[in-house]
Amino acid sequence: MTYDKAAVRTILDQALADGRTSLSAPEAKLVADAYGIPTPGEGLATTAEGAAGLAAEIGFPVVLKIVSPDILHKTDAGGVVVGVDTEDAALAAYKQIVDNATAYKPDADIVGVQVQKMLVTGGDVQEVIVGAVTDPTFGKVVAFGLGGVLVEVLKDVTFRLAPLSDDEARAMVDGIGAREMLEGVRGARPVDKEIVGNLIKRVSDLVTDFPQFAEVDLNPVLAGPDGATAVDFRIIVDAEAGKPVERYSQEEILTAMTRIMKPRAVAVIGASNEDGKIGNSVMKNLVNGGYAGDIYPINPKADEILGLKAFPSITDVPGDVDVAVFAVPAKFVGGALEQCGQKGVAGAILIPSGFAETGEQALQDEVVAIARKHNVRILGPNIYGYYYLPESLCATFCTPYDVRGSVALSSQSGGIGMAILGFSRSSRMGVSAIVGVGNKADIDEDDLLTFFESDDNTNLIAMHLEDLKDGRAFAETAARVSKKKPVVVLKAGRTSMGARAASSHTGALAGNDKVYDDILRQSGVVRAPGLNEMLQYARGIPLLPTPKGENVVIITGAGGSGVLLSDACVDNGLTLMDIPADLDAAFRKFIPPFGAAGNPVDITGGEPPSTYRNTVALGLSDERIHALILGYWHTIVTPPMVFAKLVAEVVEEFRAKGIDKPVVASLSGDVEVEEASQYLFDHGVVAYPYTTETPVQVLGAKYRWARNAGPLGIS
Repeated sequence: MTYDKAAVRTILDQALADGRTSLSAPEAKLVADAYGIPTPGEGLATTAEGAAGLAAEIGFPVVLKIVSPDILHKTDAGGVVVGVDTEDAALAAYKQIVDNATAYKPDADIVGVQVQKMLVTGGDVQEVIVGAVTDPTFGKVVAFGLGGVLVEVLKDVTFRLAPLSDDEARAMVDGIGAREMLEGVRGARPVDKEIVGNLIKRVSDLVTDFPQFAEVDLNPVLAGPDGATAVDFRIIVDAEAGKPVERYSQEEILTAMTRIMKPRAVAVIGASNEDGKIGNSVMKNLVNGGYAGDIYPINPKADEILGLKAFPSITDVPGDVDVAVFAVPAKFVGGALEQCGQKGVAGAILIPSGFAETGEQALQDEVVAIARKHNVRILGPNIYGYYYLPESLCATFCTPYDVRGSVALSSQSGGIGMAILGFSRSSRMGVSAIVGVGNKADIDEDDLLTFFESDDNTNLIAMHLEDLKDGRAFAETAARVSKKKPVVVLKAGRTSMGARAASSHTGALAGNDKVYDDILRQSGVVRAPGLNEMLQYARGIPLLPTPKGENVVIITGAGGSGVLLSDACVDNGLTLMDIPADLDAAFRKFIPPFGAAGNPVDITGGEPPSTYRNTVALGLSDERIHALILGYWHTIVTPPMVFAKLVAEVVEEFRAKGIDKPVVASLSGDVEVEEASQYLFDHGVVAYPYTTETPVQVLGAKYRWARNAGPLGIS
């Protein structure tokens, strides 16, 4: 696309020089023309007679709107008159608008009145909104949704990070819940979605090229089968909105994080021999956890701690130190951190509280400044520490953990961190790391993602977070990482954050959780609705192979379970396969006459193990089926462990042949189904007792990752 950027630059520079916070309607019209954004024929009138003449020239009917840098919401000021169809009506409308505006804001600078061709609505034409806003977390965000009054009532809007590709812009048109309205209802012709997508792309390019445009609001846009025209175009200007965010390079992050996660030497500042002290617990975990690197206790009042020579200061340590774990009160952190900088420490693990979370922002800022001066990265403050099991590193005052695996977890909350620890132990979920980030004064989730991306010991990353310090950096990093490894996020605060001041419809809409939802999805992230789901996804997703298609088949021994499993599939965006006649006949060979092939395949409850074996084997062998959901009902004919072992055997047989499909199971029955479910998990089949929802949720999460990150080739 070719744009007249020089024309826009002239307009923007003048607005900034004037100290204005918005462009006038005529200026917005020129910007629209420069970026090929269609607008109705219009002109600026400074007298009533001029308005009448312009209206006659443009052609009736017309709309008249106040033009004033001091009045953004024209309708609220009585500054809009629609349906003007004669010159006399234009004369009267001009006077009415100016009088209303003067009464609304007596000191308003009234530039004039905009006379604009009134476009026909209804029929084949739909009102939509296209906009962009500078989000405090994610930066430039583009929005699309139903426009006019509907945008305020339904808030059916989808968001993406700018800049957008052509495909991403086009996908936004299908990203709203009411997309069927754009496809033609009650005999109306469908909206040209390619044209609307092109308009979204132009808005994305505009705010990318000129980041000082803090908000751009096209509402309504009249979209139809033959085009899309922006009836109202508002642009908010803010010089600060274009300021770049300072970030570490990927190489700098990886270098520092590697030293932090794989240190050759760790110092504990505030190490103690006294039981119950944080400095004592950290030392015990390091020593007893099997960490093979050097451990240096730092305490000016002790000669030896846990059998290790103690040093009065980290600067007295004879060797290099990669990580310093702080177990001293907040007021002593700054001085000790200065010494860490002199020592060349890579990472400071700030366990103490008493910083921004208690209102001591200045103290936290001071500590960060010291760290930046010496190029020391800070984890925390206000954290439980961190675990990295491949190095037997337990740099925390909490309980040790030693079940090694491939899942890396992080949490912004200490309480959630302990829930992660307990679940991991209870479920025997092997982890590579558990990291607390606390206040995130420095190290953020995108730093962790950068390390875990290249960490051969990690195959999935799951993160609990309450906010993102630099959402754009996280989204960009997650988009890269998720193509290699699933990234699961539990974002706390899903409910409305309350109305925040905004100068446009787009700005107001961007204040809700939908921004997080859409941008995380755009980045390939799997969002978990709750803590249990995050943990179950972390445990189950790595066991499931990536599906090669959308066809899911349910095989169940209980009709009731089949219904609930079907509902769960719909809730989790899974596609129940429409069973073709030949496959239906193949299933019927193995099930009793009173069973049901279809989908779910109901083999009924009294069937022997061979029926389960044969139907599961058929589901795995038919290449048209891409995933299996098994519903088991506890019977004496096929006891729980018999079911578990035969399913594990069949799945393994097919894996040996190179056929590996996602298989999940729901087990209903007496307490023996608990042991059977664990047996299946231990043999690579995601299985849960007493629930039809959870196994399908995990399968749905695997599918969302496969779709969003690309393995299924679906944008």
